[in-house]
Amino acid sequence: MSKAEIQEVAYGLELSEVNFIWVIRFPGDHKETDGIGQVLPKGFMERIAEKGLVVENWGPQAELLGSGKIGGFVSHCGWNSVLESMKYGVPIIAMPMHLDQPINARLVVEIGLGVEVKRDGDGKLDRREIGEVIRKVVMGKEGTEVQRKAKEMCHKMRCKGEEDIDVLVEKLERLCNKGRIPKEQ
Repeated sequence: MSKAEIQEVAYGLELSEVNFIWVIRFPGDHKETDGIGQVLPKGFMERIAEKGLVVENWGPQAELLGSGKIGGFVSHCGWNSVLESMKYGVPIIAMPMHLDQPINARLVVEIGLGVEVKRDGDGKLDRREIGEVIRKVVMGKEGTEVQRKAKEMCHKMRCKGEEDIDVLVEKLERLCNKGRIPKEQ
């Protein structure tokens, strides 16, 4: 994300009035020049001190999503992030940027597992839209339905996963038994 986009997200998180953890990653060629202090709005860290935590470069995404304490996941909608969110039943606040992400975001919205933050006509993010969508998913009436569907998908994935593992184990046992040499008596 550009500095302007990072600032819009920062203001959007602040406007949402929800507690949050935000992991900001900088591309390799910006690590030396950029840092949280250079890109976040002036005074942001002080204003969100009671509500938010900003982490630079990496956070344990799967562990956070699996904690059961996350009400929504602001995601660029890369496929792995979408799958992790579905696995743990966490609704998605979709903010796709490029490649497959817009298509993944549309899928997430279409099946009811999230809400997309709409960009303006020039493709820019707006802090009010970000704050509104986050609040809607985490605390609003629409969010209740998205949360329900996310939990339902999580349950389906777990049940289906267990069925698939059982079938796999049976196939492996059959294969192992085919190659087994009978015991001599």
